[in-house]
Amino acid sequence: MSLIKQLWIAIIALLMLSFIGSLAISITTSRDYIEQEVRIKNEDNATALALSMSQLDKDLVTLELLIAAQFDTGYYRQITLRDTDDSVLIERTAEEYSGDVPAWFRQLLEFDVPSGIATIQDGWRQYGTLELESQHSFAYTSLWRSMLELAAWFLLAGVISLAIATVIVRGIKRPLYRVVTQAQDISARRFTTIKEPRTLELRQVTQAMNVLSANVHQMLSHESHKLDELRRHLQHDRVTGALNRDVFMGKLSSQLGSEDARATGMLIMVRVQALETLNEQLGYAATDQLLSTLVTQLGQLDNESAEPMVGRLNGSDFIFMLPLMDDVEELRIQVMAALAEVAATQPDVEIYLPTAIVPYAPHDERGTLLATLDDALAQAESLTSFEQVVVRQRKRISLYSSHAEWRNALEAAILVGPELAYFPVVDAHGDIIHYECPARLLLGGNWQTAGVFIPWITRFDMEPALDLAVVKKALTNLQTELKPVGINLSAASITNTQFVNELRTLLVAHPLLAKQLCFEVPATLSTHAIGSLRGLCTALRPLGCTFGIEHVGAEFTKLADLHDVGLAYLKMDSSLIHQLHASNEQQTIVRGMATLCHSLGIQVIGEGVADDEEIACLFRVGVDGATGPGVRHA
Repeated sequence: MSLIKQLWIAIIALLMLSFIGSLAISITTSRDYIEQEVRIKNEDNATALALSMSQLDKDLVTLELLIAAQFDTGYYRQITLRDTDDSVLIERTAEEYSGDVPAWFRQLLEFDVPSGIATIQDGWRQYGTLELESQHSFAYTSLWRSMLELAAWFLLAGVISLAIATVIVRGIKRPLYRVVTQAQDISARRFTTIKEPRTLELRQVTQAMNVLSANVHQMLSHESHKLDELRRHLQHDRVTGALNRDVFMGKLSSQLGSEDARATGMLIMVRVQALETLNEQLGYAATDQLLSTLVTQLGQLDNESAEPMVGRLNGSDFIFMLPLMDDVEELRIQVMAALAEVAATQPDVEIYLPTAIVPYAPHDERGTLLATLDDALAQAESLTSFEQVVVRQRKRISLYSSHAEWRNALEAAILVGPELAYFPVVDAHGDIIHYECPARLLLGGNWQTAGVFIPWITRFDMEPALDLAVVKKALTNLQTELKPVGINLSAASITNTQFVNELRTLLVAHPLLAKQLCFEVPATLSTHAIGSLRGLCTALRPLGCTFGIEHVGAEFTKLADLHDVGLAYLKMDSSLIHQLHASNEQQTIVRGMATLCHSLGIQVIGEGVADDEEIACLFRVGVDGATGPGVRHA
């Protein structure tokens, strides 16, 4: 039995006990008082009437008239005159009580009042005995009315008390439910914090659990930052902070092979010309500072990524991947301004920074892109002017020629509805965890992958409409084949209140199907988006939905901010998985991430797994699941 029910039972029992006790005491006291008063009245009336009769002639007719006159006043139940032989000379008896007091009440409170007895004298000798009983039926009526009034008062007092108790209980229930919910969250490894209630006992419990959650958050922050430091130490150039060549190439291959919107953008290669001469002129410390400034200036061109993808290919060559950028001329101006800032740090030395810019698109060959960059960079080196920036435009085949056509086509495609592709996510035993379901839209007469239309969807702020259409399609498919599916939600959708309300309404209408849905959000979430994700999880978790984060790489340090969200799984970016079996450093990083996630009850899944060697190594370092082109499921 719940504490609240026990509290209600205690309140009701207390009220009933008070009512019954007060009623019993009141009725018993009144009954005893009335019995005493009636007994005295019987004695007094009998004595007075006997004295009057003693002074009269002892004529039975006269005595009978006197008794009749006394009896007819209505205050007597019975008057009896007996002679010295105990024979009845005169007797008057009233009819039985015929009032509105229930018989059970009269039987329960039946009065036990002795008759008043007095002796009648005839001169110096005794004439007879007078017995008199007063009419006390009015006392039943009085007690019955008193009981009804007392019951009415207690009923009113009970209603008032219960109303007050309701307010008090609600005041107890709200913090109590928060404490219970927090305890359930902690048992599920969601380390939430709540406002401390005013109730002393609950406040002490809440303080203890809040301290526990704060300690977990601090531990996660500390461990994730240590892991991030290890990652930077193993994957980044110590002088400039840029990615090592192998790491950058792995990330580049991962992006080109994905269907994400970030698979479209620009590659920028910068060469620090005559680096050895600069070392002689400036010294190693100043030259290192110059290279570090170059990496910083390039990184500032990317305002979207948590960690800009700048790599150092060798001593003098740096490469920068700028996703989602499609305006070449604007980028050229920004790059020139950044390079001018770098050169301005050493005004006394001539610094030449030949630069090549090449656009990239999904499924481009990495080797072809690098060859194009090298060729453009060689051309840039041959220029004599300071502005040594060469852009190699590539002919892109666009489905539509204008923004208006793209918008109309996307609106029509979303109205028709997307199709879902199914890619298995398996565990170490080959069993299905769920299916990844990226969307396809009917554009230009063909079903196009996300890399084609997502940049335009983002540009037109159509993410909520697309995501809602994808969820509807997933629910439709689940009606024919019930299997867990992973649906991508954009940051723009989870921060859109209308989308969240429509999504919840849709899932409430399909409670059985909602349990098969896994919602995935990108790792590149802002602080505001993390708060929105927390609210979305709270709204949809009771429906059985699960939540995960995809493409987690450098953003792993945000895990401490997500310790109270209740994530079911985390998907490591394919750049961390690429050639995992050949890199002890990557294995160390992935193992540490998996261990930290397991401490929160979060499954870890590797993305972009290419072959059996990567799969075997992935499960060997403690990852729970795998997905990618190398994953096969019968």
